[in-house]
Amino acid sequence: MAPKSLKLCRSLWCNFPLSRFSISRSSQFLQIRSYADVPEPTSVDAFPVPAPETSPAKIGGRNNGNFGRTPVSSSLNEVELAKFSAIAETWWDSEGPFKPLHSLNPTRLSFIRSSLCRHFRKDPYCARPFEGLKIVDVGCGGGILSEPLARMGASVTGVDAVEKNIKIAQLHAELDPVTSSIEYCCTTAEKLVEEQRKFDAVISLEVIEHVADPAEFCKSLAALTVCDGATVISTVNRSMRSYATAIIAAEYLLHWLPKGTHQWSSFLTPEELVLILERASISVQEIAGFVYNPLTGKWALSDDISGSICLV
Repeated sequence: MAPKSLKLCRSLWCNFPLSRFSISRSSQFLQIRSYADVPEPTSVDAFPVPAPETSPAKIGGRNNGNFGRTPVSSSLNEVELAKFSAIAETWWDSEGPFKPLHSLNPTRLSFIRSSLCRHFRKDPYCARPFEGLKIVDVGCGGGILSEPLARMGASVTGVDAVEKNIKIAQLHAELDPVTSSIEYCCTTAEKLVEEQRKFDAVISLEVIEHVADPAEFCKSLAALTVCDGATVISTVNRSMRSYATAIIAAEYLLHWLPKGTHQWSSFLTPEELVLILERASISVQEIAGFVYNPLTGKWALSDDISGSICLV
């Protein structure tokens, strides 16, 4: 079976660009542009201090992509589910806890639109470029991504393990005849695999950092993708910059997110994530970064690797 293709967009929480890398499937050799070492953060009593990296947080060695965990039938993390269940009713409040995602959504959609149109040879300029495509939004939350995908013509299935999220998504989708066709299910990627469901494109944005076993989760995403289909994943890089911006700034200083939304040790570096995906038979074809302009409050796609960067 031909490997699935992945359009990987890494969500970066401030204005720092990305590096491009490529995968050679024959040699399994990862080529990545070097970047400067980043100093460890100074401990601040008012903020959580990132735990030191241990062997389960790294790829390679004897972990074989499973991060030292015994394989499990589900990648659910009950603690993370409880966090999102507590704020489920605020999904469509653009000034609430999900404000960063509402702000980022247009840029994410721009990347998805261009990447999937290129992959499936669709016209990105037509009103409904995803007509005829079956897309699953894994970890759909309240449906803020599922709805625009449906408006672009896709047959959308949105799944989430939090029942409150699904109820909110269903209620909001019913307000528009176009989005009322979305199939929302309170289930997991693993259960969809058991049901032998298949999709042209599998999308999971800002989810992998909240699951218990990223390797098993990615295997499920691969199993849901048809041969020659596409997978889109976005997440936050594990770097000192992401600790400072996604946690200290976003959660403690700017109060964009509830405290404890992210665990820095659960973030993945590009190298780790690419190797996990390769082991799941997903070949990386593209990577892009998101940069935030605090003056305009807007996000933008970027592949700029000049200047001072923390990642990647």
